[in-house]
Amino acid sequence: MTRLRRGRPRTYRGVMTTAVLSAPPSRAAALAPLPLAGAIAQLAALGVVGPAVFTILLSVLGTGLGLIPLLGVGLIVIVGAVYALFGIAWLELARVDGLYGLGLPPLRLRARVAPGFGGWLRTLWRQCIDPSVWRGLANLAVATMLGFLVLPIASVLASSVALAFAPLYARDGSLDPWGAGLEIDAAWAPLVGILLAIVALAALVGLGLLHGVISRAILIPSREAQLAAAARTSDAQRVGAIRASEVERTRIERDLHDGVQPRLVSVGMTLGLAQQKIDDDPDAAKALIAEAHTSTKAAITELRQLARGIHASVLDDRGLDAALSALAARSHVPVQLDVRLEGRCSKGAETAVYFAIAESLTNAAKHSRAGECRVTVRVRDEGVLWARIEDNGIGGARVLPGGGLDGISNRVLGVGGTVRLDSPQGGPTSLEVSVPCAS
Repeated sequence: MTRLRRGRPRTYRGVMTTAVLSAPPSRAAALAPLPLAGAIAQLAALGVVGPAVFTILLSVLGTGLGLIPLLGVGLIVIVGAVYALFGIAWLELARVDGLYGLGLPPLRLRARVAPGFGGWLRTLWRQCIDPSVWRGLANLAVATMLGFLVLPIASVLASSVALAFAPLYARDGSLDPWGAGLEIDAAWAPLVGILLAIVALAALVGLGLLHGVISRAILIPSREAQLAAAARTSDAQRVGAIRASEVERTRIERDLHDGVQPRLVSVGMTLGLAQQKIDDDPDAAKALIAEAHTSTKAAITELRQLARGIHASVLDDRGLDAALSALAARSHVPVQLDVRLEGRCSKGAETAVYFAIAESLTNAAKHSRAGECRVTVRVRDEGVLWARIEDNGIGGARVLPGGGLDGISNRVLGVGGTVRLDSPQGGPTSLEVSVPCAS
């Protein structure tokens, strides 16, 4: 079992390189008993707050559109409105999930798709058309309309309860509880009040049930949509795994061709020369044999490093914590390693995270001119192995086909994980990797 690491992060020196999974809600959770009291109370609150929220949003959007010609001031207002829409949708999903326990995945901001201002605009557009945001806003609009009905029905319920006890406070023979000219004889007031209270209470219960049904219909994908999403995820994982194996094979071929193979050819030629000189010039032959021996040891070292890049045996024997400690100790750049794990994850998850960190450290040493790196590893509550690698280098890291970051992305995608890269020009560079522990 991996040791639990607490306290100050450890610092190592060594070589450094540069470089959202959630399960669908279960059917049991979807059929859980509805918390009617909470639903009715929230609908009443939304009936008061909801109109103000939508009025402000529409006003801000209209103002932003009107101010766009004024040196882009309107664009700033629209950007604020977009993120306000995201925040409101996030709150709505959290409210419904907390109320009904549907297991909805948390709403997340879209990651930047490309560098520069154009990439930021594309990311903003993707955020604008995010269907999860609009489903949340649609559910909020429906809940607000239901809240409009809850408020008068709740008022009728309160009046009906008061009417049921009318004989205790009525001074004459007739009552007009709603001030609408509908007089009721005091003798019939209790019966009328009880009947109206039952009808109003039934209406409130019906609205609470309706809210639950509509929220499930809007926020929970259909079975067909879930299967389609699962199929897309499976296809993406398969493509990522195939791509990762191709990138890894290319790297091995390149390392063998550029490193070990020339050295072994040199060893063979040196031994051939030594064989020719062994009779005529024994001293020169001994020198050549010594040179071949030195080159052979260097080739063995390169082969060991290459094998370590394919598979880290310490990862299987002692776990991710020990493997990362050894990796950080070999780094030429100081590495602050903060690993806090209780137990082991699956082999695929640990391997993906290990090689993502290894490749990131290698890239940082070769390209980012970093003076320090920080590696943080945790297992989050939702059963996800999460790692963050940061360096203080010059930034500008990009995912290029066949490159190290491409290999990381495909390896992580192949085990059902996600990768998020943030590397602006001038630095710093940070890479976040999230992999299901059971992958």
